[in-house]
Formats: sequence, structure tokens, C-alpha cells
Amino acid sequence: MRALDRGETFVVTRNGVPVGELIPLRQRQFVAADAAVAVFNGAPTIDGERFRADVDALLDQRPAPRG
Repeated sequence: MRALDRGETFVVTRNGVPVGELIPLRQRQFVAADAAVAVFNGAPTIDGERFRADVDALLDQRPAPRG
């Protein structure tokens, strides 16, 4: 755990075969609201109806189980 605290990463193996990786969590960094708003100022506006149509075209949202 101390090594993770120092930023080290570890590969977890089972019988010599890699099955996972332990990586340190990134430290959260506070961003002021005005800075966040400034980042998105140049972003294009989103057309809600077009967005919904795109999502509906890609995802099957029927409540019936898929079989």
C-alpha cells in the first residue's frame, strides 16, 4: 500500500498470467466554477431533440427482456 501511495503500479498475476493491475487513485483536484464554465464556453450547443434521436437510434430501450 505504501508503494501505491508513492505512485507505483503493480500487475496482478494468477499462475504467472496477468489478470489485473493495481494503480494508485488519482488525487482529486478542485476546479473553481468559473474555470469550469470558461472551459465549456467555446463548446457547441446541444440540440436536445437531435441528441435524443441519436441515442434512441443507437440504444434499444424497450422494457422487454432481450433474448
